[in-house]
Amino acid sequence: MELCLAAAEAAEGDEQVEAFAEERSTTSVDAHRGEVEGLTFAESRGVGVRVISDGRLGFAHAADPSIDELREAVGRARANAAVASPDPFNALPAVESVEPIEGLFSETLAGMKTDEKVPIALDMERMATTTDPRVRKTESVRYGDAVGSVAIASSRGVRAEYRATGCWCVVVTLAEQDDDTQTGFSYRIARSIDELDQSSVVGEAVERAARMLGAVKPETAKVPVVLDPVAASAFLGVLSDGLSADAVQKQRSLFGPLVGEQVGSGNLTIVDDGRLLDGPGASPFDGEGVPTGRHELVTAGVLNGFLHNTYTALRGETRSTGNAVRGYRSTPGVGTTNLFVEPGDRSLEQLLREAEGGVLVQDVSGVHSGANPVSGEFSVGATGLRISGGAPGEPVREMTIASTIPEMLQSVWALGSELRWFSSVGVPYILLREMTLAGV
Repeated sequence: MELCLAAAEAAEGDEQVEAFAEERSTTSVDAHRGEVEGLTFAESRGVGVRVISDGRLGFAHAADPSIDELREAVGRARANAAVASPDPFNALPAVESVEPIEGLFSETLAGMKTDEKVPIALDMERMATTTDPRVRKTESVRYGDAVGSVAIASSRGVRAEYRATGCWCVVVTLAEQDDDTQTGFSYRIARSIDELDQSSVVGEAVERAARMLGAVKPETAKVPVVLDPVAASAFLGVLSDGLSADAVQKQRSLFGPLVGEQVGSGNLTIVDDGRLLDGPGASPFDGEGVPTGRHELVTAGVLNGFLHNTYTALRGETRSTGNAVRGYRSTPGVGTTNLFVEPGDRSLEQLLREAEGGVLVQDVSGVHSGANPVSGEFSVGATGLRISGGAPGEPVREMTIASTIPEMLQSVWALGSELRWFSSVGVPYILLREMTLAGV
């Protein structure tokens, strides 16, 4: 905070000055064949400075600077502003009260030594290759964590800081039988190592690989579809791009002209909540010091609005939603915090009974490359299991799902009761009334 304050106090005349400081350390451990295949530890710290004068924006950053180096960065940002084009929407936000969020930081995780983390990955790899005789190999087993802090100060009076921790594990297994090989994926993220259930990650990855052995290519048909959270998260990740006010203002969003209209079924509510502790993207304020909060972007299928930072809010004649995202090396953009589909009231068993004769889609591939963010059209590959007798049955693969994001949103029939997080995206199981799965 000391560095940020020094930068803010260096403002001259009527210019606005802001300093954003970030410090982060990350550890990653990869295990393969009973040994550590990769071990990395990285640290970064630095300060980014914005200077705004007469609508002209200048930016500069410095890695691990001293006070003198920071003042030099302020000078570089001031010089950059002097030659920039004026933009009436360049401005720093006014100061607002920021409420802290308890539970963002785990002292236990922050205090763990690297040699305490290595056995976590090794144990997961061992369990993954000894749980099921059909699963003797892994494609990837990784444990990772991050410990970080953020501080921000501006000449407009913003003063805020927080610390946060996070840890995660990823397991990708290989199941083999005869000449058939299938993969299974699982992932978990938590604030503290005590909350990270590695055994369930391993168990899920093993099950997802083994149950796909013997998969066949199905006939093309229109059937009910249950999207597994892994598959659903990929679609929500694409959808998030269209909910940014920056994308809307640049005419890169299919939702631009649809505020107030029914864009999904009445069962669908999509929320971005930067104060939800269960979500890994929680923080008390955004990249500009604006308080985060809960924003229902879609309520019962109706589009309410978009996510904003200060620039897009001024341009759109509205208020920032606290969704400025940045690192110290960049100026703020617009992004999600914890974006999720509001869970419903169905268990997985109930969803499968309602989708009798359909398919449980376990994985999709090519969503980001196969989806058009402007038109909403997509064509992706999929694997899964037929639903028979209200339970997962015969595995199927080499299917293609081709539709549009609006059609998919309108097709949401029911939602599972359990929310699953993948990075900063959260989804339950989702039952779609009907989709065309192209096979043979």
